[in-house]
Amino acid sequence: MRIAYVINSVEGGGAALPVPSIAGVLREGGAEVRIYALTRRDGRAIAPMEAAGLEVIVREGGEKDHAAALGWLDQRIAQDRPTHIWTSLTRATLLGQLVGQRRRLPVVSWQHAAYLKPANRRLLRLLQPLSRLWVGDSDAVTRLTAERLKVPPARLVQWPIFRADASAPAAVAWRPGEPVRIGSLGRLHPVKGYDVLIDALARLPADLARPQVVVAGEGAERMALERRALAEGVAIDLAGYSDDPRAFLAGLHLYVQPSRSEGLCVAAHEAMQAGLPVVASAVGQLPYSIAGGRNGLTVPPGDPAALAEALTASLRQPERLAAMGAQARADVLDRFSPERFRTAGLAIVERMRRF
Repeated sequence: MRIAYVINSVEGGGAALPVPSIAGVLREGGAEVRIYALTRRDGRAIAPMEAAGLEVIVREGGEKDHAAALGWLDQRIAQDRPTHIWTSLTRATLLGQLVGQRRRLPVVSWQHAAYLKPANRRLLRLLQPLSRLWVGDSDAVTRLTAERLKVPPARLVQWPIFRADASAPAAVAWRPGEPVRIGSLGRLHPVKGYDVLIDALARLPADLARPQVVVAGEGAERMALERRALAEGVAIDLAGYSDDPRAFLAGLHLYVQPSRSEGLCVAAHEAMQAGLPVVASAVGQLPYSIAGGRNGLTVPPGDPAALAEALTASLRQPERLAAMGAQARADVLDRFSPERFRTAGLAIVERMRRF
């Protein structure tokens, strides 16, 4: 098999960074894999892909020029002659499906998004028969794919996008006398809910020791978030993109994910892997992975009062954070073990051979 793996962009973070792990399993199953990105964005995902031995072909174009992107992809597929097309996220899936139909190639489509714009949902539902197999990246997204796109069970499987790594550094436990360090990894985008986090921090009780709060990420919402924090009197460090997320997580005591929408949410699972308890919105995979009070807490999305209450409960008893974090680490190392990741991927490869 020769797989054309089509992705939206090579932006750092999100669905692009797990590509080397995914492609590694596909290649272990005997497939050749080549990556096709419809646009570049920040390009931070290219280096880890190339370090894994993957060829990455990036189109010089934008995010809205769909006709040009379709023509480019069709030309590349005709030239490179893959046997299968693998797509990830909405734009790549819709264009990959059209090219697959034109070139008579089977398409496998991976769903990562828990939220779809209404127009995209309608298009994906209309064209869903063009994908021979659909893959959900989590319990939540697999269920939503069946419900929203009406994909029948015979053409829907699950392969969690996160592969845990027992060698990842673990966070150092909080010690009496030091501030609790709270952090988050994510784009500065409304979907990540950092405005909700700022509002929640402003609601913390006055008698509570102030935590140190840092967000590692970049995005268009930076100025708006800085203004909001200033107006609320909240101290929050918008530290920019982290080139070493594992080291960043290992320096925390508590992780927060205030998102309005998520799929699996790799960052929160990486935090659990680092031995951190997680306070998160109950969206996507997060309520499946976070057991209330055992390894973290979940709250309704977009609810600063509930988030403030959960943070307050965690900050009132910082001596409990390390034990909760140890449980979080044990949970993800078990549920998302490399062996489970490998087994799920190889099963998909075997199905693809029968197309």
